Amino acid sequence: MVSSIEDYIESLSEERKIVFLELRKLIKKNLPKGFEETIQYNMIGYVVPKKLYPAGYHVTPELALPFIHIASQKHGLALYHMGIYSDPKLLKWFQTEYPKHSSSKLDMGKSCIRFRKLDDIPWKLLAELVSKISPKDWINVYESNLPKNNSKEVKPKKRATKKVKSV
Repeated sequence: MVSSIEDYIESLSEERKIVFLELRKLIKKNLPKGFEETIQYNMIGYVVPKKLYPAGYHVTPELALPFIHIASQKHGLALYHMGIYSDPKLLKWFQTEYPKHSSSKLDMGKSCIRFRKLDDIPWKLLAELVSKISPKDWINVYESNLPKNNSKEVKPKKRATKKVKSV
């Protein structure tokens, strides 16, 4: 388990560390003001701090609302962007723009963009992606995607009723 951002970075190989630090620098430079850098889920994360959004993440309310995470993984680097996962227009924009910025095929999961070829990272595109959503905008997108009834109460099931033939 990683305890600090410095520990995370120090654990990387020299080759990986150079590219990872460049990605971190790009995020910090382009991310709208109000997000906070932290360690979350054993990765470096950029979150809406609890002082701005006290409700936290609905799955784990004691955690700040996650937005972007970066990680060094076995086969490359990964950028997790919750905005892409939550906003179909942003996802479509990114998927359309990606081939204009990189010769590599887009390797993507729901919120995860994986970079196996570290020398083919689309830096300008990532800078633009990171800059597109402010903390306030992210809270709005996030809340619009929450289940309509987000209470943890268990609702009683409707009782099955027997249909009786009328005479």
